[in-house]
Amino acid sequence: MLFLQYPKCTTCQKAGKWLDAHQLAYTERHIAQDRPTYDELKAWHEKSGLPLKRFFNTSGLLYKELQLKDKLPTMSAEEQLRLLAGDGMLVKRPIIVTDDTVLVGFREAEWEEKLSEETK
Repeated sequence: MLFLQYPKCTTCQKAGKWLDAHQLAYTERHIAQDRPTYDELKAWHEKSGLPLKRFFNTSGLLYKELQLKDKLPTMSAEEQLRLLAGDGMLVKRPIIVTDDTVLVGFREAEWEEKLSEETK
């Protein structure tokens, strides 16, 4: 299981504690220093079944600076993926990637449900 996170993010810290409490093995990856590639993001987006907008850190400063709220609706999926791949701070975090699942953001109930196979 891959756990993409930003160490200063309190939500990521909570997610890491949750994973540890559930004794789930994971590989940790710093989302800004080792940012996701275009190909990774494309594959994760397809596997997740989520709208691409969910992969954006909409509360981040860069998102607001670039006025992406207004720009995203007119951008192609490829343009959005390239933007995400260009700066890890634009990417919503944490992200969990398993063979079957991609979870974006930390929602404890969703993680409990989706990762229940991993916790057995």
